[in-house]
Amino acid sequence: MTDSAARHGFETRAIHAGQEPDPHTGSVIVPIYQTSTFAQDGVGGLRAGGYEYSRTANPTRTALEECLASLEGGRHALAFASGMAASDITLRTLVRPGDHVIIPDDAYGGTFRLVDKVLSQWGVEHTPVHLSDVDAVRAAVRPETKAIWVETPTNPLLGIADIAALAGIAHDAEARLVVDNTFATPYLQSPLGLGADIVLHSTTKYLGGHSDVVGGALITSDDELHEKFAFLRNAAGSVPGPFDSWLTLRGLKTLAVRMDRHSDNAERVVEALVSHPKVTRVYYPGLVEHAGHEVAAKQMRRFGGMVSFTVAGGEQAALDVCAGTKLFTLAESLGGIESLIEHPGKMTHASTAGSALQVPDDLVRLSVGIESADDLVEDLLIALG
Repeated sequence: MTDSAARHGFETRAIHAGQEPDPHTGSVIVPIYQTSTFAQDGVGGLRAGGYEYSRTANPTRTALEECLASLEGGRHALAFASGMAASDITLRTLVRPGDHVIIPDDAYGGTFRLVDKVLSQWGVEHTPVHLSDVDAVRAAVRPETKAIWVETPTNPLLGIADIAALAGIAHDAEARLVVDNTFATPYLQSPLGLGADIVLHSTTKYLGGHSDVVGGALITSDDELHEKFAFLRNAAGSVPGPFDSWLTLRGLKTLAVRMDRHSDNAERVVEALVSHPKVTRVYYPGLVEHAGHEVAAKQMRRFGGMVSFTVAGGEQAALDVCAGTKLFTLAESLGGIESLIEHPGKMTHASTAGSALQVPDDLVRLSVGIESADDLVEDLLIALG
């Protein structure tokens, strides 16, 4: 992409960054380079483009990475086989035995499992902290703290962290600030511009956007970090295939229009939920009464498509709501065009049971899709009874 094109708007970059017409055929869509290896001009003599083996680099994946870097405002991006693969590479790069990581006290269950069950065996310690409490985060920092891991909004309680404030704390401690930007996406939030060192995505979710591909990504402007991530990714082999890269790149093209529709529909759903007598609490940063609303309004374009709520009647009532919808499909994951409903305590966050991160048993999480908002509201109201 040219320097002038790099200054274009988000929607334009989503369609054009890293995606020039194919020089050999004129194809306006990046081809799927479904190959494992590339011919060389003699021993050690790589052809133009520098490709040798698709674990190390592949042209389709390169196009995806250039687009991701542009959208997040970073110099470098790397695509991975899953969001958890990206998380694993990040932490194994940043920490060593005896080091310490600060995580959200309502972190995604998979992140908690990686830190608590896997890295703990390697001698890495962690402290769950309510990240909206800046003073609590500062107090949790130790001399051996190497990373502050941020989700904002968090999964599933939609907590909000002040990225700029936490970046200041991390850098004062000579630690790295990692922001999982999966819920917000680069369309709604730009963590690197707020001081984050690393942005992480499960591209399975909103970036892919169609529930048909699993992937992850890391974006940074730190040259040294990028080189370390790239080395470990190649050594460990946690790369997406060409078709997965192509599907994710296709999803990026419509990210902006989809996120606006997700946000529109979520606002309609929230409006219906807050006035329902069987709903005891709604978690959505767009609500003025949300504890993080002011920070979210400052650092986000809009408030996204994720909504959580609790229901009167406890766990069984929440399970009944999950079983009672027709348009909201009972399923894990999120961020696709279709609406999903789940019970975090029994599904995505089951690994947090009995820990400081255990979620309320009466909690329901929604990934609000891009269907008719009227139909989605009606579906929920029927399920609530």
